[in-house]
Amino acid sequence: MTTATVPLLEFDSLRVTLPLGGTQRTVIHRVDLALAAGSAVGLVGESGSGKSLTARSVLGLLPEGARIEGDVRFDGASVPAMRQAELRTLRSRHAAMVFQDPRTHINPLRTVGDFLTEALVSVRREPRAQAEAKVVALLREVHVADAERRMRQRPSELSGGLLQRVMIASALAVEPRLLLADEPTTALDVTTQAEVMAIIDEARENRGLTLLFITHDLALAAAVCDRIAVMYAGHLVEELPARRLVGDAAHRYTRALLASRPDPTVPDARLRAVDGRPLSAFEAGPGCPFAPRCAAAQELCHRERPEPRAVADGRAACHFPHAVDPQAVDLDAVDPHAADTERTAR
Repeated sequence: MTTATVPLLEFDSLRVTLPLGGTQRTVIHRVDLALAAGSAVGLVGESGSGKSLTARSVLGLLPEGARIEGDVRFDGASVPAMRQAELRTLRSRHAAMVFQDPRTHINPLRTVGDFLTEALVSVRREPRAQAEAKVVALLREVHVADAERRMRQRPSELSGGLLQRVMIASALAVEPRLLLADEPTTALDVTTQAEVMAIIDEARENRGLTLLFITHDLALAAAVCDRIAVMYAGHLVEELPARRLVGDAAHRYTRALLASRPDPTVPDARLRAVDGRPLSAFEAGPGCPFAPRCAAAQELCHRERPEPRAVADGRAACHFPHAVDPQAVDLDAVDPHAADTERTAR
């Protein structure tokens, strides 16, 4: 009898509430997602859908007062059940995060070298000379020229693209098994975005990392990930292989996002917006959260929340999923900058 492989990262009916306005508001309704070791999953959705909170739950970085139901497991161990010492070990040895804006996570008064070696010296007790040699090598690995000089500089002396490379080097310094990338290219220009994503993808391949990539860009996620998971209003509404995204998307929200992408082959074409107003998670009613914006919604959709169900080789939380196309188009050659789903969905 063979034993099933335990996913490196697993969200099991994750539900998160936060104290807002004197009451507990639901900010994540339900996330069920498993990442096998070495895989890359793109978590996609509009701003406020719960993507970043889902990622932060992996490291126990939720806001004060957060209540968790369900579970988040790393290598079979429950993260919410971990004590502070166990969380520190998780963050300093097994999992690391690349944040959206590096300037908000790097102390502006300290040098880049201090920032990069802090965890190695103070937490992992590595000799300073050894730690400095290690991070200099990492800066070179992420294509930072003149690494020794950069170590002596402060964050204000570096561009946004260089700082994001520093953040990636910091994440790689702990030799993690899991990398959480929370919209790491949002504040960068298009050329620098491509360079940063190439660095992350190269590091994943070379080190065998598992990647959870948070983004609002469907095409970018499909270009660098194995699978795509789509969130809306605190719900994971669909999951499917990245290469099957265009033809096999079964949830109406995913298809609406795909339809809102600009088509560079059609001059002066008008962008198609997703009808209606995006909902915050705590605004979602008892039925499908996308029902108020869905042209195919029926009475059942407004009354009863759909459970995730198998559709082809993916899953969709939809009462009436769209029929999949057996001749679905692969996205092997997708342009990672062809879509900005958050902007076009508005």
